[in-house]
Amino acid sequence: MSSEWGRIDEAGTVFVKTADGEREVGSWQAGDPEAGLAYYQRRFADLATEVDLLTTRLNSGNGDARTTKSQAMTLHSSLPTVAAVGDLNGLDAKLVSLIATADAKIGEQTEARDAARAAAIAQKEALVTEAEALAESSTQWKVAGDRLRTIVDEWKLIKGIDRKTDDALWKRFAAARDSFGKRRGSHFAQLDTERDAAKATKEELVKQAEELAASDDWRETANALKELMNQWKLAPRANRKTEDALWQRFRAAQDRFFERRSGVFAERDAEQTQNLKEKEAIISEAAALDISNPRQAQVALRDLQERLEGIGHVPRDSMRRIEERMRAAEHRVRDALDADWRRQAPESNPFLAALKDRLAEAEAKLQRARTAGDPGRIAKAEADVAQRRALIPE
Repeated sequence: MSSEWGRIDEAGTVFVKTADGEREVGSWQAGDPEAGLAYYQRRFADLATEVDLLTTRLNSGNGDARTTKSQAMTLHSSLPTVAAVGDLNGLDAKLVSLIATADAKIGEQTEARDAARAAAIAQKEALVTEAEALAESSTQWKVAGDRLRTIVDEWKLIKGIDRKTDDALWKRFAAARDSFGKRRGSHFAQLDTERDAAKATKEELVKQAEELAASDDWRETANALKELMNQWKLAPRANRKTEDALWQRFRAAQDRFFERRSGVFAERDAEQTQNLKEKEAIISEAAALDISNPRQAQVALRDLQERLEGIGHVPRDSMRRIEERMRAAEHRVRDALDADWRRQAPESNPFLAALKDRLAEAEAKLQRARTAGDPGRIAKAEADVAQRRALIPE
């Protein structure tokens, strides 16, 4: 009984055909030679199926290249003695190709692992560098502390680094984290010292403010409290709870003083408002004086001036206005007196006669200057004449 790839002789010996000739692979004594040959052919088919599965798995990327190569080499080494009937040479060629493909895949996987390892190392080195930068200079204590904790979580997710390299990187990170912790601890210790000093400074400011709160020296005390406020703003802060408590006391002392001052000023303002009304009434009388008899108006004006002086202060923003109104009333009376004086006859007014004499002297000087032809003297004499002439009523 024979086939393309093998035969069974009359004695039941089974042979397989290879490129090197026939090779005995077994014997079949159980009966029908055809069934025996089919049995050995099925064994070959099982081998071929196993090779095909290894090839498919490797090509799909699901199989490990090193494992596949090992299995293929085992099968390849078994072919010279395998008890099976089939195209062993073809199967051998498939296994050789599969081993070559596995070698290529092993190279690719090695490169991929090396690249992944390098990337993982780069990631952890970046985390270490970041941690070292935070440890060296960051003063955002909460943000930096939170970030260092997050780095630990990120660190755990990065895989594929050899133990020695990973340990070395972790030592650098741990040292940076410890350095940051020491620097942060030193900062807060210094801050506590500064806050204690700030507390003492602000307690003294509060004490001074509370002492000033009872003062009646409104201007000086207000200035002193403003200066205390400036000192408060310049002083460092205590811890929040202490700062808030001291601020409440400081503000309460200021409020007590300014509320008292406001009450006093309100009374004073009411008094000054009443004084203003009284002064405005007197000024209105002065403005309405009958100046047909200037002498009599002058006497009445003096009485009104005395009454005006006897009234106390008025609001500051009203002082200029009432002074100008009173000055206008005074000028009105004075102008009436001047006009009346000018109307008097020269012979009964020796002052007017003296003015006219001085005018005559000035006119004589002008004439002499013109005769001399001196422009400077002429100009000066003309100005003198004009000035003296203006003093004499028409």
